[in-house]
Amino acid sequence: MIRYALKRLWLGAIIISVAMMMMFAMVYLIPGDPASVALGPRATPEMMEALRVRMGLDQPVWRQFLHFYGAVLRGDLGTEVLSNRPVLDVVMEQLPFTLALVVGGITWSVALGIPLGCIAAVRRGGFVDQVIGVLSVAMIAVPSFVVAIYSLLVFAVALQWLPAIGAGEPGDLASRLQHLILPSLAVGLGWIGYISRMVRASMLETLEASHIRTARAFGLTEHRIVYTYALRIAVLPTITLLGVGIGHMLSSSVFAEIVFARPGIGKLVYEAISVRNYPIVSGAVLVTTVFFVLVNVAADILVGLLDPRVRSSFN
Repeated sequence: MIRYALKRLWLGAIIISVAMMMMFAMVYLIPGDPASVALGPRATPEMMEALRVRMGLDQPVWRQFLHFYGAVLRGDLGTEVLSNRPVLDVVMEQLPFTLALVVGGITWSVALGIPLGCIAAVRRGGFVDQVIGVLSVAMIAVPSFVVAIYSLLVFAVALQWLPAIGAGEPGDLASRLQHLILPSLAVGLGWIGYISRMVRASMLETLEASHIRTARAFGLTEHRIVYTYALRIAVLPTITLLGVGIGHMLSSSVFAEIVFARPGIGKLVYEAISVRNYPIVSGAVLVTTVFFVLVNVAADILVGLLDPRVRSSFN
């Protein structure tokens, strides 16, 4: 198991390194002078040149990349252009809001997706299975920003059941949770459908396994067979799917944070891109990439712990 975990960690480190190179290339290939955008049209050439030197834009691209890579290895993500604050501090201030949004989306997807998938598998081919299938595909098809806008209009504006904007009062857990319901639903609704279909397919395959037939032969109840024996195996692919889903939820959080006027990484990156604030863009994308890769590595290790067949494939 240790060998398997080390292999996954090594692969994760390679992915992070490649993502850093791609991120650096994409950010610096964007047209426009970041110094002139940051300082505005009234800035003098001397001011713009001083900012370019401060940002390291006067050096060759390869030297800028080496400097960026070395600084990241030291834990230094640079300095924010406008406020002159450390980028890591700015990013870490916004990260908890986005993580809360992602955790809320995962809660919606797991709490509803797994039971719906189990019910559809048990009622295979029936009316309930068909209804759940239609609902699952519909949830997958609707974009997150559409869910965000309409949930805001219906539940916050028309019915006034939930707050419309903001992240809640600091220190008030109830207020924070109320402000989290609608944005997390917008982020996680599509993954309810994904998980439902995944659990249904995996459950159908598991219910045909020999040990399940043996359990039926011994006279165990169908409820115990499904939820005690079959579900433990059928849920394993869902763990891997959730690792991928977290990355999608991180990207979907941009729309939720803008529509609901919430602070977070997505809104921070959006505002930084609009003013060519390269250090903030690079730092925020790097932090979210590292988080995404670590979550996927943790999901793979968890699946390896639960299923020895996965570990043996890496030996």
